[in-house]
Amino acid sequence: MQTLIKPSRSFTDPLLDRYRQQGDPVADAVIATIVETETATGLRNLMRWLGDTNDFSTTNQHPAVQDFFEKYAALPTWAEPVRMKRGMVFFKKHAQQIGLTLGFFSLPYSYLGAHGAQVLWLTERIKNDTARRLQETGEWVFAVNNAKEWRFDSLQPTKNEGNALTRTVKIRLIHAGARWFSLHSGRWNMAWGYPVNQEDMAGTSLSFSYVVLQGLRKAKVTMTEQEEEDYLHHINVVGYLNGVAEELIPINLREAYNLGTAIARRQFAPSEAGVGLTRSLLNAIAAVASSSQLSPNNPGQTAGSSKSKVIGPETIRNLAAGEMRFFMGDQYADWLGIPNVPIEKRVAGLLNRLPIFQQQLLTL
Repeated sequence: MQTLIKPSRSFTDPLLDRYRQQGDPVADAVIATIVETETATGLRNLMRWLGDTNDFSTTNQHPAVQDFFEKYAALPTWAEPVRMKRGMVFFKKHAQQIGLTLGFFSLPYSYLGAHGAQVLWLTERIKNDTARRLQETGEWVFAVNNAKEWRFDSLQPTKNEGNALTRTVKIRLIHAGARWFSLHSGRWNMAWGYPVNQEDMAGTSLSFSYVVLQGLRKAKVTMTEQEEEDYLHHINVVGYLNGVAEELIPINLREAYNLGTAIARRQFAPSEAGVGLTRSLLNAIAAVASSSQLSPNNPGQTAGSSKSKVIGPETIRNLAAGEMRFFMGDQYADWLGIPNVPIEKRVAGLLNRLPIFQQQLLTL
């Protein structure tokens, strides 16, 4: 039986050049209104609420923010809830491996965008509080892949459920706020493109969808084409809610490949930002994983104080570096300054037991 070749749009340089100079106009307009009426202090207050993952009520927010959530915290007309649900079943089925793939492939892969990475590099928090950022990202990823967080059947959600739309639109406005601060920092170089521009946003969305699927393939995870397409569709909906232009949302795996290849050709290069962000990521993984090695019988006692053996931070860091090289290949790994270290076979399986992007597994 011959496999049909899927159609694909062309993601040309003129198209991507245009989107590289575009942010998210409707979200940016909200931020501009906040600054105009409440100054930069009002924007900082808004950013604190946007970063609060427990408060999803817009009641006390500016009318412009309330109107934005009312209009944009909704599924696109092309969303297929049945496929989204299947995509979330796929995520749950492979949650552990997807969590590892996100940490060791998707995140460093996104740092290869030399110009786009400048936004993260200029944001001191990603360098100085990387572990917390990993936790927040993991919380969001597992939430939007949890069917309980979606209101497909228009049922009244229970406490802490049914918030996927609001969670994601919050992040959309966080990106708009980061755009405003970058432009007004006096440090942004427009040669990098518009901060948090559409091309970079499309690439980031791919890092949570198609790049994850690539990682699972490399890890020899068995998947059907239907499972892959459903997962891509689900994350496409999330990307839309995050403000990605529909023209840059791939409708099938072939388009995802073509879009990802075009962005990599245009944007991937060695950079100080990429190296620095990857170093912070490796250090955070080592710190978080090391601190998690506690004795199950005595949470205050490390495994090393009993007969169990503690794997030191440097060994964990080396293991993480080896995993990144496995997923990305030597050229990309070299561009990010990832150490080329030998991996001891006796501890190679440790990574499958580390809590990297897996904090929410028990709640799914």
